[in-house]
Amino acid sequence: MEKKQKTTLTAQEKIRLLNGKDFWYTDDLDGRIPAVRMSDGPVGLRTEKSDENGRNYTVPAVAYPSIEVLANTWNTACATAMGECLADDCRDRGVDVLLAPGVNIKRNPLNGRNFEYFSEDPQLAGTMAKAYIEGVQGQGIGVCVKHFCCNNLEYDRLHQSSDVDERTLRELYYRPFAIACEAKPVSVMCSYNRINGQFASEYAKGFEFLREECGFDGAVISDWGAVRDRTAAAKAGLDIEMPHSEAGMKKLADDLQAGNITEGEIDACVERVLQFVDRVKEMGEGKENKRSETERIAVARDIAAEGIVLLKNDGVLPLGAGAKLAVSGIYAKPDRTEYVSGGGSAKVTWLENTNDLPAALSARGFDVTYESAFGTHVIHSFMQDVRNAALNALKADVSIVCVGTGDGMEFEEGDRESMRLPAVQERAILDTAARNPNTVVIVFAGAAVDMTPWEGEVAAILYAGFPGIGGMEAVADLLAGTVNPSGKLSETFPLDYEDIPAAISYRTAGVTRYQEGLDVGYRYFDKYDIPVLYPFGFGLSYSEFMYRDLKLSADRDALILEYVVENVSEVDGKEISQVYVGECAPLVYRPKKELKGFSKDFVKAGTAVTVRMELRPSVFAHRDTARDRWTITDGVYEICVGASSQDVRLAAKICIVNGKIVF
Repeated sequence: MEKKQKTTLTAQEKIRLLNGKDFWYTDDLDGRIPAVRMSDGPVGLRTEKSDENGRNYTVPAVAYPSIEVLANTWNTACATAMGECLADDCRDRGVDVLLAPGVNIKRNPLNGRNFEYFSEDPQLAGTMAKAYIEGVQGQGIGVCVKHFCCNNLEYDRLHQSSDVDERTLRELYYRPFAIACEAKPVSVMCSYNRINGQFASEYAKGFEFLREECGFDGAVISDWGAVRDRTAAAKAGLDIEMPHSEAGMKKLADDLQAGNITEGEIDACVERVLQFVDRVKEMGEGKENKRSETERIAVARDIAAEGIVLLKNDGVLPLGAGAKLAVSGIYAKPDRTEYVSGGGSAKVTWLENTNDLPAALSARGFDVTYESAFGTHVIHSFMQDVRNAALNALKADVSIVCVGTGDGMEFEEGDRESMRLPAVQERAILDTAARNPNTVVIVFAGAAVDMTPWEGEVAAILYAGFPGIGGMEAVADLLAGTVNPSGKLSETFPLDYEDIPAAISYRTAGVTRYQEGLDVGYRYFDKYDIPVLYPFGFGLSYSEFMYRDLKLSADRDALILEYVVENVSEVDGKEISQVYVGECAPLVYRPKKELKGFSKDFVKAGTAVTVRMELRPSVFAHRDTARDRWTITDGVYEICVGASSQDVRLAAKICIVNGKIVF
């Protein structure tokens, strides 16, 4: 809509534009402009219809792997493909904007929505989110990046204040949003919580950061019901309140008349809304689906196969041809998809329940017995027999125990009570392992799990996450060895919840203090040499890789890395190499090292690939709060290349003098 046309709008029409028309649509001003339809969710579309009796139901859709599993692929091509598939799903159902992705940092492993988020690390989270956004928007559908910001726990999320120092905000919690903004998202969603006492919907300082520093030129949309004071939110720069709120419209109208907000301030929001509508509609013009629904399901399966992480293997995997298998646990063949997926706005009504691991293994030539054995928290004795599972394990070559969480433990509005699995599941693992030393545990969960009570008693552990509609087929392929595991953890698995700074930080009903500052995830464990169960970036393969020949050079201001990854095994595989940077003698507190780049490469058995990576000067910078700017300190920096944050294979040092790289 041109500026001239905008000036013909009445004040009431402008106010209508800044408010949802209903629960999912923006206002169309009685047909004068197009309406924009928005919908959840990040891992599968959640749209509603009414049946012949007027009752609403959720339309079945492709259930993709959780964002956590996607992050564990460390593969931007997977993120782009998933985004493209979701865009096709949106087009099929008349959706213009997907309310995704979420890029909040995983500060606390108990956060009920961690399965919706990428990582504890901003570089990995932002990079994967950027690729996801490019996939969605490249296929003509807009995105809404969320939740800005510091919504890192569901506990009292509508009221609590996330109290965070400025440097930590800039280096950790803003950073994934800044990287995501490089993909030019059409919108960003504010969170419910306060940031340093200010509601996110009224967080002018943060909106200014997005628009002036990150180049964000889209609309800021409220989370549903996140606006407390519509006038204060509009003055801060929040453009659209969702869903429709008569109270919000009245507040704006009354305050405009009273002079508490100017028409110019309203016009600034209106201009952004009109640009948002125009851009969304133009984005979708002439676009056609890239993949059929069947092809999208295949993509979901491929992503799961790359994102499932092999955490332990004493040689029992891959399974021997024709092996006799005893499979147990409700998670292997759940009658409800909710057992292997998260809940809340990211919940998907699956096209079909494809969760049948025993059938998938039987189809691959294995001799399989199955006993559901236990539920999530209890043994349903009329349907389950845990002793029978133990007997099956005694007679089998390999026992496979499937455990997990699901939407009863991981969901929006609530946090997990513990990092440990329910007692009935831990007991089942230990009972089975006592009867068969070749016990493999498959974990279906959305975040880090405390495995210490049983990890040392089993032969292998496969972390499947919430793998989506093709997940069981992917698990079967990995167990059989037809697919080589290549996922690595996008978050640290600690030995104990109490080892995490967030577990002991100050928290009341009104305030959560981020007193650990920059020491989140591997940054903390590495700095203070705290042992962990599985480090950030860790994952096993059926291949073995060797790293060698690190070479550094400068190209103008950039640092160029080259190194060789060699597959010294007889199995083709993919390896994720990670580049970390640390300042050796800093003038301000800095983590020991921080992820600044990564590469996932296919390496045929007995061959090698050369990885080349370019690091821009910004990777050496820290936020200088004394001068309110980014600063690169002259000094010595170590460049590390590793297979995980705690498995550094190659390292070299460089100097920065007067802002220039020297060797």
